[in-house]
Amino acid sequence: MEGFERFPGGAAIRLGQAEASILRGLADQLLELLATRGEPVDDPFAAIFEPGPSEPPADPVLARLFPDAYDAESDDAGERSAEFRRFTENDLRTRKRDDAKSLIADLDALGPGGGILSLDEEDCRRWLGALNDLRLALATRLGIATEADAEALYDLPEDDDRVPAVIVYSWLNLLQDSLVDAVMP
Repeated sequence: MEGFERFPGGAAIRLGQAEASILRGLADQLLELLATRGEPVDDPFAAIFEPGPSEPPADPVLARLFPDAYDAESDDAGERSAEFRRFTENDLRTRKRDDAKSLIADLDALGPGGGILSLDEEDCRRWLGALNDLRLALATRLGIATEADAEALYDLPEDDDRVPAVIVYSWLNLLQDSLVDAVMP
């Protein structure tokens, strides 16, 4: 299989060891990055009641994964975005971590040689979230903000250091597109 294929109740894909390893490595890096926001709280119970951050993340990837909720052109966009972020970012961050952890667990269940990965509907939702986050993270690191930026990267000389990342970015797009196609009725 080149991408995901539909089966009753979910989707499936054949992943080789190298493909599974690349996905797992990217998901591990995403988890590390997602853990960098905020100060650790000594009391886990107190952390439940700790408000979320009100400022956008400094890291460009995190800023893309957790964008401002309101258009910067409106007069009170900063205040409204800060308030929205304060109440939503922690939950969104948790969901993104859970999606990445689910992807890792599914890949680990394949074993060392890869194999056929079968996902039920909930697994598909988590994979779609994780693949989107991985794709956005890599796009940010590659400087892709528009379709034209992405197209320009396909014309890089073979010896450019970004070529492997562009190939992985293209593959993530293919995986995400094929999974969307597989889960659509």
